[in-house]
Amino acid sequence: MNLSWLRSRNFWIVVALLAAVALIVAVLLMWRPAIAPIERPPRFDTAQIQRGARVVEAGDCAVCHTRPGGEYLAGGLPLATPFGTLYSTNITPDAQTGIGQWSLPAFERAMRQGIARDGHFLYPAFPYVHYRRMSAEDIADAYAYLMSGPAVQAPARQNQMNFPMNIRPLVSFWNLLFLHGEPLTPLAERSAAWNRGRYLVDGPGHCAGCHSPLNLIGAEKSSEYLHGGSVDGWEAPALVGLGQQANPWNREQLVDYLRADVVAGHGTPAGPMRPVSLSLARLPASEADAIAEYLLSLKQPPTVTETTAPTPVAPASTAQGALLFSSACAGCHGRAAPMRQIDGRPPLESTSALHAASSRNYLKTVLEGLPAAPGAPGPQMPGFAASLDNQQLAALAVYLRQQARPDQPWADLSSTIEALRQEAK
Repeated sequence: MNLSWLRSRNFWIVVALLAAVALIVAVLLMWRPAIAPIERPPRFDTAQIQRGARVVEAGDCAVCHTRPGGEYLAGGLPLATPFGTLYSTNITPDAQTGIGQWSLPAFERAMRQGIARDGHFLYPAFPYVHYRRMSAEDIADAYAYLMSGPAVQAPARQNQMNFPMNIRPLVSFWNLLFLHGEPLTPLAERSAAWNRGRYLVDGPGHCAGCHSPLNLIGAEKSSEYLHGGSVDGWEAPALVGLGQQANPWNREQLVDYLRADVVAGHGTPAGPMRPVSLSLARLPASEADAIAEYLLSLKQPPTVTETTAPTPVAPASTAQGALLFSSACAGCHGRAAPMRQIDGRPPLESTSALHAASSRNYLKTVLEGLPAAPGAPGPQMPGFAASLDNQQLAALAVYLRQQARPDQPWADLSSTIEALRQEAK
């Protein structure tokens, strides 16, 4: 092999040029200019502020940007991700710690590109991948609403991201791979309600952020759109094929569930879905109805499933579970319980959590309960993490699963209970 070329001046010139080009490309990818600060706009049209309030509710902004006990939209909520913990930011119009100095173009850039006013990259836990599909009018209305609210001084908390994701400019390469899509346009062959539902699901509602599986670097798997995911230790169920399940949904049930009601045959939202449904309940019912029409149109692709003989259930387990149910649950969920009539408490064997393939959501509901939402109507339930041990939890789950799906006993009970106990620590 002739090594003279490697020692030549021309070779090193080519290497230097390639390195310079790579550096320039990297800088162009990882740098964004700041947008000049502004004085907070003095006023907006009342009708636009009202429209913006609905957009902010549809986008679940308060769900992430309001910590428990904190000021509305002032941030500070910890968001656990596989790459570390983020803290949501202050989106009130405070000039120093919020978005009070942001112009509409700066706000729209953040919503569509994930770039803050000062030019730093936002982490994709902020769902700009979906918000970029919103209309310019909705983004402007949301801006008007946020800038018209009370300013709260609340400095951002320090994120605790793992290396290398603590280097924000690297998000630019994530964006290069996954930040695609334009504002949604209606499909002429579909109804106005269907198009509205699609817009809410794929735009401000960003439903796929929880209800689609993620790849190794935290992007949604587009080939498994709404096929189910996980969030905060809960399983976010698949939203395709809702009308095809063994315990199918109809439109009325889904609308009521989306609006945080107790639904016969399915129960009521719990975990991270609870605040989302409470936000939807503050919107016109037509919004939930549109979402239901769209979701029920999504069919589950045919799959081949292998049938296996059910695992026998020990009589001792069901007997203990029945006793635990009568002592801890029957007061609200038993056949003759007054709360079944007064507060619409569901029979547990008909809830979606007890029909799910995994026991995780059922067990988390029992362990954590269903806390009351301040200022909002709706059911509540105490948590039993301290009063039931692992063996009792398993026995109760075995008993109730046998009422719901006697042909499919849960095989993951022990491992799931242990995992949930560890997560709680």
